[in-house]
Order: sequence, then C-alpha cells, then structure tokens
Amino acid sequence: MRSFPFLALAAAASLAGCSSLQSSDNFLGVITPYRVEVVQGNVLTKEQVAVVKPGLTRAQVRDVLGSPLLTDTFHANRWDYVFTIKRQGAEPQQRSVVVLFDGDKMVSINAPELPGEREFVESIDTFKTSRNAPPLALTEEQLKALPVPPKPPEPAASAPEGPVRAYPPLERS
Repeated sequence: MRSFPFLALAAAASLAGCSSLQSSDNFLGVITPYRVEVVQGNVLTKEQVAVVKPGLTRAQVRDVLGSPLLTDTFHANRWDYVFTIKRQGAEPQQRSVVVLFDGDKMVSINAPELPGEREFVESIDTFKTSRNAPPLALTEEQLKALPVPPKPPEPAASAPEGPVRAYPPLERS
C-alpha cells in the first residue's frame, strides 16, 4: 500500500512531461500532423476584375466574379467578395473585393492589388518539383511524327440474327 502514492506521483509527473514535449506544429521536432487546407470565398484575379466595368448588371457581374460571399440585407447595393486560404507549406492569404451597385447597375469596384492567375497558382504551389515536369501539350513537330491510326473496317451488312417470325394480319380483309 505504501508504493501506491509513489506510483501515482510518478505517473502524473511522466504525463506532465509528455505534454511539454508536444507543440502545436510538431511532435518531438520530427512528426508534423496533417493540417486541413481551408479555402473560403472566391478566388479573384486581376484578369477577372479587369473584365468588370461600371454599367454591368448584377447578373453580368455574377457571371464573371461568381456569387458574392457576403450580401447584406441592410446594404443591398453592396456585394463583398472575401477570399482566404490557409495551405500547409504556403503563406496564408486574405483578400477582400467590394462591388457597389445603384439599383441593378454596377457603379464601382474596390479591389486591392490582386495577383494574376499564374501568380496566384505559384503562391499556393507547395510542390516546387512540378516545375521540372514535361509539358502536357505536344509541339507541331511531335504531332506530325505521330503514326496515323488505321481506319477500322466497315461493318458488313448481314442478315438479321435470331428466329424469323411471321405474324398474322391484324385486320381481316
């Protein structure tokens, strides 16, 4: 019975030591836990925003930029496009674009400096080795060097298969 308090004290001390070794980023400096990629909102690029001009209708703006993340009933003439991404191995990003309307017509767009499409992809690309991948499209010379596929033989006209049946006429003459 005398060893029970000692064992309980040793177990509590060892468990307290384990919690101090574990951090939020890794365990013992070696194992990194999986973190879920969180993407919220619409990815807007400078190419998309360049298409949106004052005078477009709400439907036309929605066709180009997508549905807004925030529409406020108290500010019916304002659409907010908010975008955030947190990806392991890449810097977190957050952007906010505000589109103002007068009735059904767009009046203005307030957009910070947005990246281009390629710049955005490069900023979230955590697999830097993919830059050495071969191109996915063939050049004109490579297309000409491909063998011409043989034409499939045309199916021969054949008699119908299965039993031939003769039916009596439906009406009597």
